[in-house]
Amino acid sequence: MGDWPYDPASISARWIVGQDGKRRLQLRLDLGILQMEPVGRPDGQQPHGAISLLDHYESLEQTSGREPTSFRLDAAACGELQQEAAQYYYRYIALYALHDLDGVMADTAHNLGILELVTRRVDDDELVWQFLQFFPYIRMMNARARAEKATAVQNFEEAITALEEGIGDIRMFWRENGDEEDEEQSREIELLADLLGDIRNSKPRTEIDRLQDELTRAIAAENYEKAAMLRDAITALGKK
Repeated sequence: MGDWPYDPASISARWIVGQDGKRRLQLRLDLGILQMEPVGRPDGQQPHGAISLLDHYESLEQTSGREPTSFRLDAAACGELQQEAAQYYYRYIALYALHDLDGVMADTAHNLGILELVTRRVDDDELVWQFLQFFPYIRMMNARARAEKATAVQNFEEAITALEEGIGDIRMFWRENGDEEDEEQSREIELLADLLGDIRNSKPRTEIDRLQDELTRAIAAENYEKAAMLRDAITALGKK
């Protein structure tokens, strides 16, 4: 490990090829190197013969029915799901460091799925909160990856939508599970909002953007005749 020192100020990850010729992902931690499989469960296991524990329980839901009484998850099952979520967390932060945005989206979607499963199938509110408390961060990483992938191909509208949806979901989460202070101080909302501002500023301005600016100025000047003309022009361009 001497050739790969630990840096507490950054996330250090790399791809390696094992002796079997297969590619694997490594993450440098303070206590050593964590090695993960790039697909499926990061530890390569197949619990109950399924791709993941989440996949196993979702399959069980389909066969037993989605009614709340069909089956419940106990503390032991939740402990196993927490371990699985931690594995996916380590992998998606490593993938983000390597700019593998598709992998980040897949792994954050997996962990969001675990949160949804627990919400449906666990009776203990305190146990549920042990999972739900991480929703803002996971949702932020998911929206961030989606937006950055869209921006890379100059699909600015898709990026803006991804960020706006992420911000909206996190705001709703805090309104349902926290208070106004939690929402106002949310680092996740702040990060997504800053990225949203950067993307909007870098987005090439269109003729509709220019007309909308003129419309705002016309309304401010109470020039309603011009404002009506500008609205008609914007509507006509929008139909093209």
